[in-house]
Amino acid sequence: MLKKLGLVFSTVFLLVASLTVSVAPAIAATYTVKMGADNGMLQFVPDTLTIKPGDSVDFVMNKLAPHNAVFSKGPSGAKLDKLSHDKLLFSPGESYTTEFPADSPKGEYDYYCQPHRGAGMVGKIIVE
Repeated sequence: MLKKLGLVFSTVFLLVASLTVSVAPAIAATYTVKMGADNGMLQFVPDTLTIKPGDSVDFVMNKLAPHNAVFSKGPSGAKLDKLSHDKLLFSPGESYTTEFPADSPKGEYDYYCQPHRGAGMVGKIIVE
């Protein structure tokens, strides 16, 4: 009888322990930023985006090539070179993804399009 009671107790304990361990972590989101507005303006759409650490941003070529996204300023400790994409995209629909690691410092990350920075093609990602 004591052996069966120990077995039942162990089973219940393992069941409860497995429920607490298997709590799913927050799922990372993926956002899209168009490079070039639908009306042909030289801008990122949206030009400001708020995300969380662990999220990704797809930069998608829209109109009036070429475009890229180069990060120029961020919070202390941010690895801007790993976020930047110097390669120019030319064809509509081409894209690349910037992943913000789970340990990304919170704050504002400024970026721009190299060929169109002077025309005001700049954007900002805020990591909360």
